[in-house]
Amino acid sequence: MEKKEKILIVEDDKRIRNYIETVLKAAGYDVLISKSGSDAMGLVTSHCPELVLLDLGLPDIDGLEVLKSIREWSHMPIVVVSARTDEGEKVSALDLGADDYITKPFGTSELLARIRTAIRHTRSSNPEMFRSGKFVTGELTIDYEKRRVYVAGRDVGLTQNEYKLVSLLGKYAGRVLTYDFIIKEIWGPNMNTDNRILRVNMANIRRKIEKKPAEPQYIYTEVGVGYRMEDGESVSDDQD
Repeated sequence: MEKKEKILIVEDDKRIRNYIETVLKAAGYDVLISKSGSDAMGLVTSHCPELVLLDLGLPDIDGLEVLKSIREWSHMPIVVVSARTDEGEKVSALDLGADDYITKPFGTSELLARIRTAIRHTRSSNPEMFRSGKFVTGELTIDYEKRRVYVAGRDVGLTQNEYKLVSLLGKYAGRVLTYDFIIKEIWGPNMNTDNRILRVNMANIRRKIEKKPAEPQYIYTEVGVGYRMEDGESVSDDQD
C-alpha cells in the first residue's frame, strides 16, 4: 500500500484545525495535530512530516520563533496559515524560510494547491537542473544552459540582470520571494535595499514577456512583499 504523505497542522483554533484536518484527510494525507509551538517542535523532530502548516498566533510561542527554530536544522516545507495580514509579518515569515504564506480565510482548492507546490519543489530541488535544464510555465521557457528566456518559442531578448531575475523566480516558482531576498541574490548583500531598481527591471521584463503587462500571467506582484513566478515544471535536456 502506498505510504501517505504526513502533514502537521499547528493551530490553536479548534474550528479551523478541524476544518483543515477534514480537508487534508479527504485529500489522502495523514495528519498530525498540534495546538502549541512547543508541542509542534516535538512532533517535527519525532515524526519528520512532509510539510508543516503553521499558524503564527500560538498560545505559548510565536509562530515565527517556531519557524526560525525548524529552519536551523531542516528544509522541510513550511506553509504559514495566519489571520495576520500585515505585510511586515509576511515578509518576516518568508525571510525566515517559510515556503508560502496563506492568509485566513482561504479556500480548500487554494490550500491544497499551495501544499502540493511546496512539497513538489522541496523534492525536486536540484541545483544542477538550473544550470543545464529548462523551466516551463505556459508559453514561457527559461533555458538555463543557453541563459535565454522564450515566449511561444521567441527569444524575448532579456538583459543580463533581467535574465538573472527571471531565472531566480523560476527556480523558486510558486513561492513568494521578498524584495530584499531578490535584491541580495541579484545585486549582492551590500546593495542598498531600495526597491526602485528592482521595480524598473521588473517593469522592463513584463513588457517583454507578458501579453498584457498590467495583467501578468507569469510574474505576480505580492504588494508590499515581493514577486512570485507562476508554477510550472522543470524539464531536463534529455526530455526534449
